[in-house]
Amino acid sequence: MTALSLLPFFVIGLLGSVHCVGMCGGIVAALSVAPAARPFPVAVMAAVPADRLLRVLSYNAGRIGSYAIAGAVMGGVANGARMLTGVSTFQLVGYWLANLMLVALGLYLTGAWQGLARIESLGQALWKHIEPLTRRLLPLDSPLKMFAMGGLWGWLPCGMVYSVLLTAMLTGSALSGASVMLAFGLGTLPTLLVMGLLGTQLRAVMQRRGVRIASGVLVLAFGLLGLWRASHGMPGSWLDAICITPIVS
Repeated sequence: MTALSLLPFFVIGLLGSVHCVGMCGGIVAALSVAPAARPFPVAVMAAVPADRLLRVLSYNAGRIGSYAIAGAVMGGVANGARMLTGVSTFQLVGYWLANLMLVALGLYLTGAWQGLARIESLGQALWKHIEPLTRRLLPLDSPLKMFAMGGLWGWLPCGMVYSVLLTAMLTGSALSGASVMLAFGLGTLPTLLVMGLLGTQLRAVMQRRGVRIASGVLVLAFGLLGLWRASHGMPGSWLDAICITPIVS
């Protein structure tokens, strides 16, 4: 996959991050101001902003890393299916499913349809085993612990992540699957990074109904445009930069 073909997944992450604020914005804000192992002397209080930035970056690096690992696993598993069904068939089915998931995600973000929320329940069984591990990392007094916490928290059941993970699986290779999830994770980074630095100030803005609806409508439009292209042919054009396109072998 080329960098250009990964752009849609970055955009999806960027627009969908309004959902991330609700799902894990609270913990990002809390972790970013978690107390250090030793109290800060008054003389080094000026270093607090840099320390906070390091905390947030470490956490998000772990979170995005877990997305990439999940994408690699799912993409690798699906590689066998791609070989069995034939590349062209796999590409066509994957293209339709990926854009249908975008439509579902857009409706989910706007609040018009909560079907993806039901998918989140499928991940609860795994999360029950992972969640206790997060307590063992307390207190979060080092960047390494923050990184590990992010890596664990990345497995929190999330309908939006699952929708993109399905697309990663349909890429049919571990590398492409990891690339899709990495691009998506980087798209969520700006919002959660600022969220960790500004805390509740940004959270209040991002959770406004108008912001969520606007973001959901844009994601929905991407999905509908992709479905329209699928039904009317898909000539190469600038639309490839904003639409999910068939897998290139």
